Amino acid sequence: MGICSDNNQRRPIAIVDDDLGVLHSLKFLLEITGHEVMTYTSPLAFLHDREAHPACLILDYDMLPMTGPDLAARLKNNGRKIPILLMTASPSSAISARANQLGIEKVLAKPLDVDELLAFVDHASPT
Repeated sequence: MGICSDNNQRRPIAIVDDDLGVLHSLKFLLEITGHEVMTYTSPLAFLHDREAHPACLILDYDMLPMTGPDLAARLKNNGRKIPILLMTASPSSAISARANQLGIEKVLAKPLDVDELLAFVDHASPT
């Protein structure tokens, strides 16, 4: 997919996770690798941020009141095309199949493979 670059400016990476430890760790990792990061503690917080136009979205699978795939479905239904990486502590073929249906580009098991995470983000947010 052709991704990013409004007026040649690098757009931020958005992370949605209700686990503050994971959220802050990912934010720190991405910032030290040169990325601007926006964080959200719930899918609803992301949906309510009308200013959010991230280069890509990193979602946790298991959140309330909606899951990561629920958020991806809502974005897809609203016509918002954002490259999505889904994180899950319990990977399965069912989760991968659902992610594929929703156009989620990458599913990573927790703990995350840092190289795969950075490759996804770097592809979605080129310099």
